[in-house]
Amino acid sequence: MTSVDYNEVLETVRSAVEKVPSRAMETAVRVLAAQVPHYTWVGIYLLDGNELVLGPFVGKPSPHTRIPLGRGICGAAAAEKTTIIVDDVNADPRYLACSIETRSEIVVPIMDGDDVLGEIDIDSEQHAAFSQADRVFLEQVAALLSPTLVRP
Repeated sequence: MTSVDYNEVLETVRSAVEKVPSRAMETAVRVLAAQVPHYTWVGIYLLDGNELVLGPFVGKPSPHTRIPLGRGICGAAAAEKTTIIVDDVNADPRYLACSIETRSEIVVPIMDGDDVLGEIDIDSEQHAAFSQADRVFLEQVAALLSPTLVRP
């Protein structure tokens, strides 16, 4: 696996978010997809009532544009308000198949206090692609995105 300087990528995201907060989600998914080689699909879902609605993404189109809370790995992460890492999506009954190439997934809620605003969803074509370093890094990205999603 290619070594990634997560601090450098985080600073790129931070700088872009600060420059144009209204485009934070679009910018973040583009930066993550471009600068982290094992991220093959990067998207953001936004919470709308009891459903997650697909926002900006980079990768193949997903058939899952609306996901009820509690359904799939995305719905579970939002319902449980916690990051979920799945090393082998084919072994997890919660997985909602999007691409036959996907081997692993990480879903990181974007929080405002105790409220879920949305989440970062990332798939990889590599088995067990996501480490604790990815978790810490993506939770920092989610924290950067949160103020841009908070409704006035």
